[in-house]
Amino acid sequence: MVSDLLDLTGRTALVTGAGGGIGAAVARKLSDAGARVILHYNRSKTDAETLARAINAERVIAGDLAEPRKIKAMISTLVAEGRLPDLLVNNAGVQTLGSILEADEHVWQDINKVNLGGIYALTKYVANALIAEKRGGAIVNIASIEGLDPAQDHAHYAASKAAVLMYTRASALELGLHNIRVNAVAPGLISRPDIETDWPEGVERWQERAPLTRLGTGEDVANAVLFLLSPAAVWVSGNTLIVDGGMSAQNRW
Repeated sequence: MVSDLLDLTGRTALVTGAGGGIGAAVARKLSDAGARVILHYNRSKTDAETLARAINAERVIAGDLAEPRKIKAMISTLVAEGRLPDLLVNNAGVQTLGSILEADEHVWQDINKVNLGGIYALTKYVANALIAEKRGGAIVNIASIEGLDPAQDHAHYAASKAAVLMYTRASALELGLHNIRVNAVAPGLISRPDIETDWPEGVERWQERAPLTRLGTGEDVANAVLFLLSPAAVWVSGNTLIVDGGMSAQNRW
């Protein structure tokens, strides 16, 4: 039935970086769809626990996604508790701006440890656990349109997100044999508190050029994630869903 296409009842979803913004919106959406939701955070403990109470989350778990051994321990804990997620949203990430001529090498290393290394390790340990239990699943990686079109002083971030897009395709190729689907969502500029005052010229440029004339919201991204995790996308894998208000349709000259 059509009403079943977005129903996640009986599924367990792990959302990383769920303390606020896109992660919180995704967690709420998956909970509304019937999933048992596990919230991950690194530093946003208070926000994650507040959200957990609001959506009656299955579990709140902490972990530094720059440390593969901590990711392995986190997934092992969930398996031991009988809470292995069959839905994974790799949302957590970091963004540091700076010129490639001036940025310290540690900026490159730190961004890639989380934005790419964290996704690699989470995918690896969740997929291995699902395969051991002979279960399928679905993974959505939150990338960015900057993985397709870089912005000034965003080279480190853009490169990490471009790598996420290719890793999505490569892992979909390998994990499909185990009935594990992998897709990505590439958001455009997403609204957040104070963005209009922090970056007024960027917001103005976006609104002038985007065909749908507005910034995105966490809800916009969450809707795309829900679709890709749901039975409605049961034959969709290795793809990137761009959620950018039509900005990628703009001419580049």
